[in-house]
This record gives sequence, C-alpha cells and structure tokens, in this order.
Amino acid sequence: MPAQRFLRPLRALLFVFLVAQAGLFASGTALAAAPNVAAESSPQARIEQASRAVESVKRAVNDADAPETLKTLAERANQAQREAEASVLALQPELSQLDARIEQLGPAPEGGEEADIARQRKLLDQQRSQIDADIKRGKLLAEEAKQASESIEKTRAQQFGEQLGRKVGSPLSPALWREFAQHLPDDYSRFHSLYRQASTTLLKAVGKQGWGAPLLGASLALLMLFPLRIWLRHLGRRYAASERAPAGRLRRTGLAVWLLLVGTLLPGLAAKVLVTSLQAIDAIAPRLESVANTFVAATFVAAFIGAVAASLLVPSRPTWRLLDIDDVAASRLRHFAWGAASLTWLTMLLREVNRAARTSAVGTVTLDGLIALTYVVLIMSMLATLAGLHRRRAAEAARVEQEDASSGRTPRAPRSGWLIVARLGGYLSISAALVATLLGYLNFAMFIAQQMVWGTVVVLATTLLTRFADDFALWLLAPDSAVGRMLRLSTGLSASRLEQAGVLLSASARVALVMLGITAFVAPFGNVSALYSWLERLSAGIKIGGNLLTPASIFSAVLVLALGLALMRVVQRWLVDTYLPKTELDIGARNSISTVAHYLGIVLAALWALAALGIGFEKVALLASALSVGIGFGLQAITQNFVSGLILLAERPVKIGDWIKIGDQEGDIRRISVRSTEIQVGDRSTLIVPNSELITKTIRNMTMANALGRIQVQFSVPLGTNVGQLRSLLLGIYAANESVLIDPAPSFFIDSISGGQVAVNSFAYVSSARNVYGTRSDVLFALLEQSAAAGIALVTPTDIHLVRDPEQ
Repeated sequence: MPAQRFLRPLRALLFVFLVAQAGLFASGTALAAAPNVAAESSPQARIEQASRAVESVKRAVNDADAPETLKTLAERANQAQREAEASVLALQPELSQLDARIEQLGPAPEGGEEADIARQRKLLDQQRSQIDADIKRGKLLAEEAKQASESIEKTRAQQFGEQLGRKVGSPLSPALWREFAQHLPDDYSRFHSLYRQASTTLLKAVGKQGWGAPLLGASLALLMLFPLRIWLRHLGRRYAASERAPAGRLRRTGLAVWLLLVGTLLPGLAAKVLVTSLQAIDAIAPRLESVANTFVAATFVAAFIGAVAASLLVPSRPTWRLLDIDDVAASRLRHFAWGAASLTWLTMLLREVNRAARTSAVGTVTLDGLIALTYVVLIMSMLATLAGLHRRRAAEAARVEQEDASSGRTPRAPRSGWLIVARLGGYLSISAALVATLLGYLNFAMFIAQQMVWGTVVVLATTLLTRFADDFALWLLAPDSAVGRMLRLSTGLSASRLEQAGVLLSASARVALVMLGITAFVAPFGNVSALYSWLERLSAGIKIGGNLLTPASIFSAVLVLALGLALMRVVQRWLVDTYLPKTELDIGARNSISTVAHYLGIVLAALWALAALGIGFEKVALLASALSVGIGFGLQAITQNFVSGLILLAERPVKIGDWIKIGDQEGDIRRISVRSTEIQVGDRSTLIVPNSELITKTIRNMTMANALGRIQVQFSVPLGTNVGQLRSLLLGIYAANESVLIDPAPSFFIDSISGGQVAVNSFAYVSSARNVYGTRSDVLFALLEQSAAAGIALVTPTDIHLVRDPEQ
C-alpha cells in the first residue's frame, strides 16, 4: 500500500509531463503545417511553391559544404519533387474531364455555330491550354528537382568518400603528435571559451528564472532513469512468469521486447526531460544547442545498445535467454555491450563538442584515431569471448560424439554457424581498422569500427523483433486464441485458413522489420530518404498502358473481388438450399442452375474488380480477342486443358484421393493442376493425364461421394447340398467380418441349377471400394474353412483328358 501511494502521484506527474510535451509538439506541428495547408489549396499553388523550393535549393547548393546542410537540401529537393508529381496527378483528372466536354461539343462546323456554343468552346479551350501548361510545368519541375537531388547526393557521396579516404600521419609517426602538440594550446583555449560561454549562459538564466525548472527536470530524469525503469522491468518479468502470459516462445520474446522498449525509452526520455528543463529557462548557449540535441540522441542510441544486449543475453536468467550461449559468455558479453554503449555515447558527444568548439583538424583526427583504437580493443575482447565459447562448444560436441558412439546412436552435428560468421566478420573488421590506422586513414578506421558495432546491434535487434512478430502473429490468429475463436465464430473461417492468415501477417511484419533494419544500418552512410524514394513513387502509382495503378486502387479491387465472391457464395447457397428445392426441377437441372450461377458470379465479381481497378470492359474484350487469335494459331490443346482444369477444380467430378479408372488404367489421384492430373497406379508409377481426357471421355470414379464397395462371391455345390445350411453359413461369415456393412445387408442368390450343380451368387458391401479385394479374400478363406468343417463340398469344373490306348 505505501508503494502504491507513492507511485500514484509519480504516475500522475509523468502523465502530465508527457501530455504537456505532446501538446507542445502538436501545437508546433499545427503551426508549422498551417502555411502548408494554405499553400496546398490548389495544384497550381503547390507547383509554384515547389518551384520556389527548387530555386532556393539551387542557390544554396553552391555555398553549402557541410554534410548536414547538403542533407537538408536533398530532402527539400525530394519534397519539391513529390509536390510537383502529386500536383500533376491531381491535374490529370481535370484535363480528362475537359477533353470529354470538348469531345461532346464535337468539331466546329465550317459555316459557324451559335455564339453561346462558340463562347463555351473558347472557354473550354483556354482552360485546357492552361491546365496542360501547368501539367507540363509540373513534370519539368519534378525532373529538375530529381536532377538537383541526384546532384546533391553525388556531392555528398563524394564528400563522404573523401572524408573516409583522407590520410594523415600515422599514430606511430612523431609528426602527427608534434602537430597535435602545436595546436593543443589553441584547442584548449577554444574549449575553455566554450565552457565559459556555457557557464555564463547557465548562471544568467538561473539568476533570472531560478533553479526550479532545472531541479524539477533533474528530479524527473532521475525518477525515470532509476525507480520507474526498474519497476517497469520488474513488472514485465512478473507478468511473463505468471499464468496470464501467453504460452510458448511468445512469453520469452515478449519479455525481451518489453525490456528493449523500457531500456531504450526511459533513459532517452530522461535526457530529453533534462534538456527541456534547461531550454525552458534559456540556460543553454546557442553554440551548445546542437550539443544538447546530440546529448539526447546519444542517450537514446547508447540505451538502445545496452537494452538489446540486456534483452537477449539475460545473464542472471538462463531459461529466458534467446541467444544460444552459455552463462560465462553471456556475462562477459553483457559487460562488453555496456562498454560499447558507453563508448558510443561518449564518441557522439565528444565529436559534437569538438565541432561546437571549432577545434583544429589535427585535433579532430587524433580524437577519431584514439576512439577507433578503443573500438578495436573492445571488439578484440568480444572476439576473445566468442573464441572461448567456441572452444567450450567444441569440447562439449566431442564429448557428446563420444557418448553417442559408445551407445550406438547417430552422432549429432554441432550447430555453430552464426558463431563462426560473427568471429570471421570481427577478425576482418579488426584487421581492416588496424591496417587503416597504421597507414594514417583514421577516419576510415573509425567508420569501420563503429559500423561493426552498430551493424551487430542492428542485426540482433532485427532478429529479436522478427521473432517477436512471428510469435505474436501466430499467437494472435491461432484457432484456440481469443481473437481466433472470435473470428471463427463471426466469419466462419476454418482453423487452417486462420493459421494461413497468421503466417501471412507474420511474413508481412517480418518484411517490414527487415526493411527497417536495413534503413537503420545504412543511416550512417547518408540520406535515408533516397533509399525509399521508390516506395514513394510506387505509392503515387504505376502507369500501365493508359491506366494508373495505385496501391489504393489495387486494395479496393481486391476488396471488391472478395466482396463479390462472398456475395456469389451467399446467392448460390440460397439457390441450392432454399429456392431450388421448392421447384419441380429434378436434381440434374438444379445442379446445372447452381453451377451456371457459380461461374456467372465469378465472372461478374472479376469484372467488378477490373472496373474498380480502372480497366474498362472494352480492354477485356480486346484481351479476349487477342486470346482467340492465339488459340487460332495453335493453342487449342493448351486452352482446352486449361479450361478443363478449371472445370475440374470447380465442379470436382474427380478430386485428390479418388480412385478412378480411365481406359485400362486405374489408380489414385494425387494432384490436379490447371493443365494435367497425376494418377498413381498400382505399381507406384505416376500416370499424367491431360485434363481434357477427364472431361471429354468416360471415366469411372470408384470413390465419388464416398461410394461403397461391393463384394461378389460365386461358386457351385452338388445338387444334394443343404442349400439352407449353406445360406446360413455364408451369411454368418459376412456377419462375422468387421469390414462387411450391415446396411445394405448381404444377400444370397441361387443363380442356376444345371448339370447336377447349384450355382450360388452372393453380394456384400464394404465402406470403400479400396477394401473390396482384401475383404473378399478373407471371406473366401472363411468359406473354405467352414464349408470343409460342415462337410459341404464345393464343386469345381471337371477337367476331362482323353487318353488313347497305344496298343490299339
């Protein structure tokens, strides 16, 4: 109870702070978006705005040399290109409408026309000319913006390459340290000037506003960083260990994602709260604004690195660990991960402070070299831990192999592929960084070391999130889950269809997460927006022929098709179950009507979907005429088999698992495609039959609609045999056999009486035609045994041989 009383005001205080931050952000966004709303009143205004943006980018690109400035200019050029392309798309329907109205007027007559019609024609021509000019201007502007963006990206790539390839003195040469010592007093004075400016601004703001806001911000930051973060972590572990948590792997991956979110957001938000409290009283010097923003970003990045390691390694709880490593390696790698997080935080902050102080180039390069060497030492320590893990695994694998060999079991191959790949990548990165450092390419060494650490973190985080997405999607749409049961009851979906939906949802989420991981990995290389420019063009639409296919139109077409098919199924079910049984039609006529309604519904649903996609019926007719020409040139057989396959899949006169007889071949249907059907015959070979054969020829389906199998037993007995006793004996044999059905009942018939013999013919039924041969054999065995025991002789045909006396 005391803990709850203490946490309630803290929660309220945190909620108020977050709401205030969200309100400030929303108000700032609304104020920033207000001019855009006014500018986007018409496509022409948007084209004009994009034109001004492109001109400003062209003027500013000549004087821009900083990477951040070039990145901003590239983003502005891309935004202008998107605005111009969107304006062109918005003007296209207006142009089409004007063309349609002008077409309705027809060509102007030679003798002249009424003044009202002539005035309307002139007005429409002027409007069309203006819109056509705006469209052309928008296309030209989009191309100019695209070229400007590509030029800026080339400049950025060139600068990035020059920065990585810049060579300075080797750390082993005295020249570098001599130059560093010469510039050290000036660099120290710059740092001291920056410190003096920061302290003066802070003291002035505190003297004017007081210490209330900074102390409140520091208190909230400490509260979020320690008590709240620790409590949320404990809350997640307690829920994951309870019975309310989902069963299976989702329990572990869900806890790992929760720890990742808590470990990343709480420290980052604490840094944001602290900086915001200082900004509220203007306690941050203008030259240190970028340092403050970098402080927040570095805290988020460092917290993310530490949280990824904490959620995957879990040194104190091996049963919750997602990585396949032992406790020793988990504990050591956890410490190295915190070292990497701290080094990353310190690197980002020092480089930004160095940039704000405007220190000398040799000082910056020396700092990068020292950081690169520190990264190399850290990576070497991680590789030593992985090498120890590999040796322990190899020893364990050798021991298990000896135990398997002594017990006669098949040896189990060890699985350490990821370990070998990780060690190989680490060795290559260390070698490249060391060689680059010794040769004087300190920027390149720094980049390799940082990318090695960041790439490892991104891969691990993406792996964790994809596992969680897979587990969550499969759990959410599982047939026995709460959501799965609700969907099955409301929509009537089968369990297999629901599982398929879960697999598709999992695949979509994993693709999105992989794309996000690629974005995070390539973010240090430059502008990420250029990576997804093709997605923006795809969302704008792809023009195929005269139609523009957009994701929205495709989605609407799929939705219309699904709705049409569902409506067709409802109508067909109403016909079959409600209307047709009330008519005087026979079963064949009812089946024909329902089949025609089924195919007609499919055609109408397809035409409806094509109309939603923007494809007119005239183009469908053109496609049909083209297909007819192709059929006339030799595609008759292929088309016939294709249509026959569709009929087989729709009407299902034969289906997979049926036992059919076609010609002198019989067997089980294993696969039906749109071209052919595969039948497995008695010798286990496969007979491939074109679908047209199954449609145009007579076939015998032994198992259609669960057809019963019939056993026929024929034999003869002497004329003096007690036929009543024989009848009871044979019917008793049928009754004693478990495979023989009671309904229809077995039957016993006298076929004929001739030549001193009574011909007997009997029938019995089994559940499937596949059971006829074996059951008939069992009945004959029992008949031979029991007739011999009862003294009933079974007559066989007499074989007469004529032998001539050789003496005669």
